[in-house]
Amino acid sequence: MRCPFCGHDDSQVKDSRSTEDGAAIRRRRQCEGCAARFTTFERIQLRELWVLKNEDRREPFDREKLLRSVSIAARKRPVEPARIEKLVSGIQRRLETLGEAEVTSARIGEMVMEGLKGLDSVAYIRFASVYRDFSEARDFEAFAGQVEEAGRV
Repeated sequence: MRCPFCGHDDSQVKDSRSTEDGAAIRRRRQCEGCAARFTTFERIQLRELWVLKNEDRREPFDREKLLRSVSIAARKRPVEPARIEKLVSGIQRRLETLGEAEVTSARIGEMVMEGLKGLDSVAYIRFASVYRDFSEARDFEAFAGQVEEAGRV
């Protein structure tokens, strides 16, 4: 593993343990060049996934991009980072077990919306505002009204 500080190619694993949800292994490493310590995560990848974008572009599935999007939606909300991790890991697992090499960005967006709906209503509305491209305040009002009504049922 290449050191993120000095670029040296060799590092030594000092400690390994699984993450809370068991979906990855966390490794503490020490660079043999500069002695700096850093953490890496090892995850199982069942298949190479491609995301079909709206503009007929394809790009490799990027778990970190998905994690960033969900984290931004949940920023300054009482949502534990471990719950966000678990949500993203669950979505990734579902995508990998679909048996398809390509998945649309719309399908991923719907999975995120479904997960955020049960996690935090404000994060859900924030994500929806970007995902569904709200352009006016009344779009927010209408969607928030739907969320509020669904919460009463």
